[in-house]
Amino acid sequence: MEFEKLKQIIVDEVSHVDASKITMDARFIDDLEMDSLDVVQVVMAIEAQFGIEVPDDAAEHMTTVSDAVKAIQEAIGAKNK
Repeated sequence: MEFEKLKQIIVDEVSHVDASKITMDARFIDDLEMDSLDVVQVVMAIEAQFGIEVPDDAAEHMTTVSDAVKAIQEAIGAKNK
């Protein structure tokens, strides 16, 4: 569920990303050709979409789609405590 929402966020926020290249193993910079500003934009959209706050340290270590899904799941878990 988080993956599908994240995939849509990436496509909506970063127009040059090919949706077919977005997999759990895809790296934002190397595979999806995003720059650091694109990543920040996606993190902000994640926070808005999911109603969560992604901690700065988690955002800094987010290099793959899988990392982002994990950060979303952890933030949702922390929010629901």
